[in-house]
Amino acid sequence: MSTVNSLLAGAGSLEGVVVLDLSRVLAGPYAAQMLADLGATVIKVENPKDPDVSRGFPPYLRDGDEEFSAYYAQYNRGKLGMALDLAAPGGTEVLKDLVRTADILVENFRPGTMEKLGVGYEVLAEINPRLVYTAISGYGQTGSRSRRPAFDNTAQAAGGLWSMNGYPGQEPVRVGVTIGDLSATLFGVIGTLAALRHAEKTGVGQLVDVAQVDSILALTETAVVDYTVEQKVASPAGNAHAWVRPYELFPCADGQVFFGAYTDKLWRASCELFGTPEVADDPEIDTMRKRFEPEVYERKVKPIVIGWLASRTKSELEELAGDVIPLTAVRDIGEVVDDPGTAERDMIVEADYGTLGTLRMFGQPIKLSKTPATPARPANRFAEHADQVLTALAGYDTERITELREAGVIP
Repeated sequence: MSTVNSLLAGAGSLEGVVVLDLSRVLAGPYAAQMLADLGATVIKVENPKDPDVSRGFPPYLRDGDEEFSAYYAQYNRGKLGMALDLAAPGGTEVLKDLVRTADILVENFRPGTMEKLGVGYEVLAEINPRLVYTAISGYGQTGSRSRRPAFDNTAQAAGGLWSMNGYPGQEPVRVGVTIGDLSATLFGVIGTLAALRHAEKTGVGQLVDVAQVDSILALTETAVVDYTVEQKVASPAGNAHAWVRPYELFPCADGQVFFGAYTDKLWRASCELFGTPEVADDPEIDTMRKRFEPEVYERKVKPIVIGWLASRTKSELEELAGDVIPLTAVRDIGEVVDDPGTAERDMIVEADYGTLGTLRMFGQPIKLSKTPATPARPANRFAEHADQVLTALAGYDTERITELREAGVIP
């Protein structure tokens, strides 16, 4: 295990794995952050002339004139920081020296960028054949669209999701979070771990190519087969499911709840809970298939559910539903953060930023019983670990590091 690992506290399933994170903003940094949470030593490598732009994203921790982006902190926690100008003479040689002893490299540049700098996958694989090279991009490394610029909204639009979201008869609405980036993050981590296992078994790494557009398409549920089998084009359906009923948002006395008791067992249990057991035997709606029929649902089933819920509060309904039927209050993010259930799952963690204060951020949803994740760590300040990383990973001495600094290769 590299001595770089001793710079970060906390072991995990990926202890001893060294990751070079050259990515920016979200999809790549979040993928690398997931690996860091799970025990890998992740080194954030930034361009000294153009650092990760998310360092300027709000909100900020502040102490007088000093500020630090909480956005950046959440997606770069637990990483070491260094800066390297790959365009400067000798810059790519430093990267190659780091790659020699690394296990994974993550980047999310537009395809062709690393090749143009002379450090694309084929070059780096020659230096370290076991390297797992994870490239996350808008359209992927291959295909006629690969060089096109892309953001999250690009993926939502090109992947079909944007056209499906919103309300019937109205213009489509983007999903309210950057799902194009986030989905690519998750598929990127899965691909990276699969490739890492192969590399550890065989000594042979590979290119992990993940596209935001591909990732979005893979999240469209039944839309693809609806089209290929029945030529049905998915369109906005509001809060309703395409065919499962009842399975949507309903009003209650103090807000809204999700109610999803669509199976025969759950429907009968709901009828009992809400004091209308006779409804379960109504021959017009006594089976799931009958309740799925749009006309029957709108005319008969939906009014029944509305009647059950309208006069009760969210807390009353959740207490009544208990462990029997799926009924959940629609909470705002403040309610979620402060919910005791969130704390029980360690999904809000704290990182100490000294005089800037304590940052509360989301935790790690992957719960491992033997090797738990360590998400409650601060993010790196810009280039703060450069000397330690170059000494431990590249084997540079103080004289070599000074030469690089004087040449402008590192700040």
